[in-house]
Amino acid sequence: MENQNSQIVTVGDWIVTYLIMIVPLVNIIMLFVWAFGSNTPASKANWAKAALIWGLIMTIIYILFFAAFSAMLTDLM
Repeated sequence: MENQNSQIVTVGDWIVTYLIMIVPLVNIIMLFVWAFGSNTPASKANWAKAALIWGLIMTIIYILFFAAFSAMLTDLM
C-alpha cells in the first residue's frame, strides 16, 4: 500500500488547487489545512508551507513600507 504522503499530485489536482487559491479567505484557510494536514501529499504540503512563508514575508514588507510612507507623510505635514 502506497503511503498517502508520497502520493503524486496530478495536473488536475494542481488546477483545482489554483482555482481554490483564487477564492478570498478560503485560500488562506486551505493553505493551513494543506500545510499542516496529516493526509496531504508531501509536495503539496511543502508548497503550502512555502506559500505561507512568502505571504508572511510580503505582509511584513507591506507593513514596513506603509509605516515608512506614513512617517514621510506625517513629516511633510
